[in-house]
Amino acid sequence: MTLDIKTKWAALAGALLLAAIVAATLVRADWQIRLGLHWLIEHFLAYFALTAIICLAWPRPMAVAALLVPCAVTLEALQALTPDRVPDIPTALFAAAGVASAALLADLGLWLRKARAPAGAGRKA
Repeated sequence: MTLDIKTKWAALAGALLLAAIVAATLVRADWQIRLGLHWLIEHFLAYFALTAIICLAWPRPMAVAALLVPCAVTLEALQALTPDRVPDIPTALFAAAGVASAALLADLGLWLRKARAPAGAGRKA
């Protein structure tokens, strides 16, 4: 299976964003770059963007969500290991909600694209 260049770039962008989220989760609180929004909204947007980008590279949104929701919750729980941060259940839920929202929208987009496709499109004779 060969991947086109757009898929490779989306996969790379997703990997970089995941690495940035992991780093932002585990570094000291004063090293973080904040957007100025409430931290719950920042978590939602970060995980929404991550899920949307990964769904561009791997068009199986529910599988992406099944991998990223536990990842988001685990990263929030790992903040207990940092000296200046505490894990927060609402924050983990907002991150999981960002993942679920993006995955559901991506799944809806795939469903609509499949519904609009001609009956014989995609089938090989």
